[in-house]
Amino acid sequence: MSTIKNDLKLFNELAEVLLNEEQQNPVAERIEANQLYETIDLSLRDTAMVDDDFKSLLQDVLVSTPKTATSLFFNQLFGGRQPKAVLGDLLAVLLNNSMYTYKVAGPQVGIEQEIIRKSCNLIGYGSNSNGTFPTGGSMSNYMALVMGRDAKDPSCRFDGMRKPLIIYTSIESHYSNAKNASFAGIGRNNIRYIEVDSEGKMIPEKLEEQIKEDIKNGGIPTYVNATAGTTVLGAFDPIDKIADITEKYDIWLHVDGAYCGSVMFSEKYKHLIKGVERSNSFSYNAHKMLGTPLTCSILLVNDKKHLHNSFSNDASYLYQTDGDDFNLGKTSFQCGRRNDALKFWTLWKSIGTNGLEQIVDKQLELAKVAVDYIKNNPDYTLYSYDDSISVCFNYKDVDPVALCTALYENQETVVGFGSFNEDTFVRFVTINATNSKNDILNFFKVLENFVANTSVLKTTSALNT
Repeated sequence: MSTIKNDLKLFNELAEVLLNEEQQNPVAERIEANQLYETIDLSLRDTAMVDDDFKSLLQDVLVSTPKTATSLFFNQLFGGRQPKAVLGDLLAVLLNNSMYTYKVAGPQVGIEQEIIRKSCNLIGYGSNSNGTFPTGGSMSNYMALVMGRDAKDPSCRFDGMRKPLIIYTSIESHYSNAKNASFAGIGRNNIRYIEVDSEGKMIPEKLEEQIKEDIKNGGIPTYVNATAGTTVLGAFDPIDKIADITEKYDIWLHVDGAYCGSVMFSEKYKHLIKGVERSNSFSYNAHKMLGTPLTCSILLVNDKKHLHNSFSNDASYLYQTDGDDFNLGKTSFQCGRRNDALKFWTLWKSIGTNGLEQIVDKQLELAKVAVDYIKNNPDYTLYSYDDSISVCFNYKDVDPVALCTALYENQETVVGFGSFNEDTFVRFVTINATNSKNDILNFFKVLENFVANTSVLKTTSALNT
């Protein structure tokens, strides 16, 4: 009969297999999607599986799964592994608390609230601020939009949407904004996508022009989404200048810092979110720049009344003790909610705010290593700018889409591509703070050797003829 102690022993054995595999083969061998079910037995059956077969199957699954913590994974806006955060996540799984009431979460409520309190202080929010842990950056943006909607039109919570509310975001912002406009009842056609400058930053003058036009046409400007780290170039919208406009027209300002809002921990780089204290809400993902396991998203609100107004609902069968400040379900979108705070708290507690600062700074330092290498090599073309961990480039005249796909399919390295204006390029993300300078330089060595020895890659100039 299986016991938790036996399964924890098995877990340790499997973890050892995975860690060794990451060292020996940093990029998982790719299984074609149409061959997945023939390659690994993922079927669910009526009968139990023999323990040894079960262990062997789990090993196969682990070895075949993309490895996001290795020195050759640069594809997503997360990567790496902070050990103390992993410890916290494992403990949260064992505890299995739900974060809606103090009665069932106890000290875990205090842990979540301490993270929120400290985060609010770091960005300059006042004593009335608070926050919550949504399920991800998209949900953070959605909750912010709902609060902005309700602040502008309080009756819509009871009577539904009856006014032409308009929201604004840059053309380079996260794709969740379009979905969220639909979910919130505002409508995708009531989004205004504002132009950006040559570095991918929202142009405040264009924002104000659009606001004036909407007011002239009977629209109600309601919500502006500014971005701290766009998904392609990693650009930071000018929050201070945008806040001048949102304050002038009484519009909710949300700063989507899911990708790079964690620069709040860095004395050297926090100027990139200058003016954030003037926003109504701000979000950042500790599972991105801070290396905490997925998911760990924090949404902060300058005035906590908006969380209560938009998301509180009484339930006598649930909220039976301790009061609203300790019953977090009253300011959360979800009811049952896993404990995403403990893993971030174990990391923060163990290394301190100074340690988080070092993690953030390291990523920008690694990006500079990559940028310097590109600038000093005439075979490369650089498309990105300073103060970004998204390093965008092309190598020789090789088509970036074909290059990234071939590197992945041949298990060389995992890196993605992106586009801005008329250009498409390799997007190399230095978000793994456990990497070293040598790991960054090794990536370029891998890429160059692969291109030199791969005849199937076509150049962009050849593809365009």
